[in-house]
Amino acid sequence: MPDPLADLPPRFLRTKQAAHFLGISLRTLEKHRTYGTGPTYRKIGGRVVYAVADLEAWTKIGARKSPKDMDAGTVFPARPLTPEEQDRL
Repeated sequence: MPDPLADLPPRFLRTKQAAHFLGISLRTLEKHRTYGTGPTYRKIGGRVVYAVADLEAWTKIGARKSPKDMDAGTVFPARPLTPEEQDRL
């Protein structure tokens, strides 16, 4: 059965809505954007927007089944990255 939403454009959220969606503060999301550690964003008409699919993809980076899960990625904190952390991106 075809997806009924397949022909619809992606849903975009403004920064405040995206932060609420992720469960983080607005300021933390802004810092992630500044340091390049956050989800992919777009500028449309001078406004920053996030596609819901990009927010979900960013959260999946750190998904793990146990603390010993070696296949899990790292969602870095909202701060400038060290050169070693930059290499891991």
